[in-house]
Amino acid sequence: MRKRKPLSMSIQIFVAMILGIIAGMLFGKSIAPIKLLGDIFIRLIQMSIVLLVMGQVIEAVGSLNIKRSGKIIGQAVVIFLISSLAAAVFGIVMAVLFNPGAGASFSGAAKAQYTAGKMPGISQIILDFFPNNVFDAMAKGSIVQTIVFSLVFGLALSLYVHQEKATHLLNTLREINSIVIRMVGLVMKIAPIGVFALLAATTGQMGLTVIKPMIKYLGVYGLATLVFLGLWLIVIGLVTRLPLGALIRRISRMSMMALATTSSAITLPVALKDTKTKLGVKDEIAQIVLSLGMSLNSNGSAMHMAITLVTISQIYNVQYSWGTLAYVAVLATLASLANAVVPGAALVSLTIVVPQMGLPIESIALFAGIDWFVGMLRTILNVDSDVFTSLIVGHWNDAIDFPKEAALVEDGV
Repeated sequence: MRKRKPLSMSIQIFVAMILGIIAGMLFGKSIAPIKLLGDIFIRLIQMSIVLLVMGQVIEAVGSLNIKRSGKIIGQAVVIFLISSLAAAVFGIVMAVLFNPGAGASFSGAAKAQYTAGKMPGISQIILDFFPNNVFDAMAKGSIVQTIVFSLVFGLALSLYVHQEKATHLLNTLREINSIVIRMVGLVMKIAPIGVFALLAATTGQMGLTVIKPMIKYLGVYGLATLVFLGLWLIVIGLVTRLPLGALIRRISRMSMMALATTSSAITLPVALKDTKTKLGVKDEIAQIVLSLGMSLNSNGSAMHMAITLVTISQIYNVQYSWGTLAYVAVLATLASLANAVVPGAALVSLTIVVPQMGLPIESIALFAGIDWFVGMLRTILNVDSDVFTSLIVGHWNDAIDFPKEAALVEDGV
């Protein structure tokens, strides 16, 4: 007899979300003790977050040959940071404009927790990006400070590796990162149980009002992604003067692959091939920019975290000033540097940023059921923004030979 194919993690989480809502409605507040299982799941994810963030950023920067490809890398990194910050800001604007968290009125516990302390001034916020003791930053879970340390450490590691020809530490770091990612993968295997417990307890206490914002949230996020991709295309047209119609057709295959797989890693081989053959970007530019972009360029992740943070604040009636929203944009941008290729990456990302803004960690469960759709939107923006960056860097370095349509037909690409 043929073995039945197991359900994907996305489907399992979706089913768990539905069952959790049903259980919460059936049993009401009496199901509240089950929340313990959900809290344990969240803590199991959180316990490895600092190692995951540090390892991914240090490995990405430490693997670069700064001297040989310094100009190309510098140009790409600048575009990565600007575009990711722009994506986060655009996500915040869309969330504030359309208010996807409206329609739910929860208790003021989250607001009281947040407003207990005042937000520091802008100079103090900037100063707080830099740790005076990295171990203290790690112990407190300060992700922004951890990322800043990791960037500097990764840069020093890159210079050491390529000067001393010593790769032992880098190889060891890669192995540690693989183990940490495997550990997160093991924890995600119990995600359906954790999501069921959290949603059952939340729905039992608050009712179906917790579900309504999710539909609007997904619509706002989808619209924001579509519009931002359109803005990217306008920038590409203005900078490179390439025909936008042909450009859209030639990125369609990688875009569909990104949507179907929700994985930048799986899409990378297709993106590399099409960037070289269909868009005419020279090999070195395409290889460096797209590979580097896998870790350091996450427009979709930055937008996702920014929109989600604002949506959660709206659901729990937490009021953010414009200065705080600017901090959210920077936080989402820096946290996107730690985006990892692990199952349930969206949920893992939220465990990084939600506590930083004083929001209830259990709110992450509200977004678990739409994780697969969120992954589609995140991935297409992540992948396409990498390709768009390679086009700009290629144009600046006179390294684009955009093939004619006839040549593509003749070559069968």
